[in-house]
Amino acid sequence: MSTATPDRVGPGRRSQLALRTIALTYLALLVAVPILLIVFRTFEDGVGAFVASITTPAAISALQLSLIIVAIVVPLNVIFGIATALALVRGRFRGRGVVQAIVDLPFAVSPIVVGASLILLWGADGWFGFVDGAGFKVIFALPGMVLATIFVTLPFVVREVEPVLHEIGEEQEQAAATLGASRWQTFWRITLPAIRWGLTYGVVLTVARALGEFGAVIMVSAGVAGESQTLTLLVHSRYIDDHNTYGAYAASTLLMALAIITLLLMTVLDRKRSERHSA
Repeated sequence: MSTATPDRVGPGRRSQLALRTIALTYLALLVAVPILLIVFRTFEDGVGAFVASITTPAAISALQLSLIIVAIVVPLNVIFGIATALALVRGRFRGRGVVQAIVDLPFAVSPIVVGASLILLWGADGWFGFVDGAGFKVIFALPGMVLATIFVTLPFVVREVEPVLHEIGEEQEQAAATLGASRWQTFWRITLPAIRWGLTYGVVLTVARALGEFGAVIMVSAGVAGESQTLTLLVHSRYIDDHNTYGAYAASTLLMALAIITLLLMTVLDRKRSERHSA
């Protein structure tokens, strides 16, 4: 027994070590090295050059526009995401499978296709072209960028809230209704507190995707510097159109900083949610 145990454990440990090494090497080559290279190129001329690059009027406008889109998209996704999750979990209706498929559609459809579809719908010659003819510009303006971002971020709140609703069940909600609470009171006092961590996690994921979206937004944006460029479009414009490599690196670093803040929030929230489930 004493001689057989090391023989069985040893290869297992070596296999685990090999798998970890492969995984870490893979992540380092695809993620860590490119990010570190961008950060190095950004700060090789000093912090002052970086600050100067991200405080130009175009960069400030791009940051403001990205945050405006996030500020519009997140509340809409919260409202409709919760409503959709409640309908899918609590509702019993024909076509639930179709609704489930529609919710997951942004995961399967290329963002470029989303942008092209929005142009066909809301463009001057599209199905709803009369809106553009009435003077309300959707495509190549902020509304189109918001619509594109809403589509690509649609699943996150729904898919984070839905399993929580399954987990908590309907007993507390039914008890509240038995005691005379209205549906609105039941939602605010029972359902919303129960789903708050899943909802918050979905919001953080929505923010991360909204900040980093490129494919759908570039199709419906005019791409004018200082007017209709998000941070991702600014990076593309500086690198491809202006051949301003350093400016693209600086804007990318700013975008990465926002992503890291979002990632830290996700980590904290996930830890709190795990602690809540284990309590």
